[in-house]
Amino acid sequence: MDARQIAIVQESFEKVRPIAAVAADLFYGKLFELDPQLKSLFRGDMKEQGRMLMSVIASAVRSLSAPAPLVPALKDMGKRHVAYGVREHHYATVGTALLWTLEQGLGDDFTPELRAAWTATYTLLAGVMQEGAREFHLAQAA
Repeated sequence: MDARQIAIVQESFEKVRPIAAVAADLFYGKLFELDPQLKSLFRGDMKEQGRMLMSVIASAVRSLSAPAPLVPALKDMGKRHVAYGVREHHYATVGTALLWTLEQGLGDDFTPELRAAWTATYTLLAGVMQEGAREFHLAQAA
């Protein structure tokens, strides 16, 4: 990601913050519409899950300029998600739901440039989580 992409992702997320609860509801609604089987992976309070999701995204977005400290936390998250039943192909569905949610929340502000920047952001974050998941699988196989 370049500096411009980081800046516009960070700026756009500030517009999402005030509607974080609505954005989380939209996200999970779309996620379960895209893959109804994913609903079985969530056993807790979905409002709390939504707050955690938005908190993780906020932290990741803040760290985009210097992501190195975020890498271990994302890898650990990827490892934990294996235990929850998340599989590699689920990451694409999550990405689709996230981009759709941002488009709904930001409306006309969700330009092609911003979509590309958020796609790069999600690709980066999901890639690190998937790396953690692969490390978990390798450790289990050893």
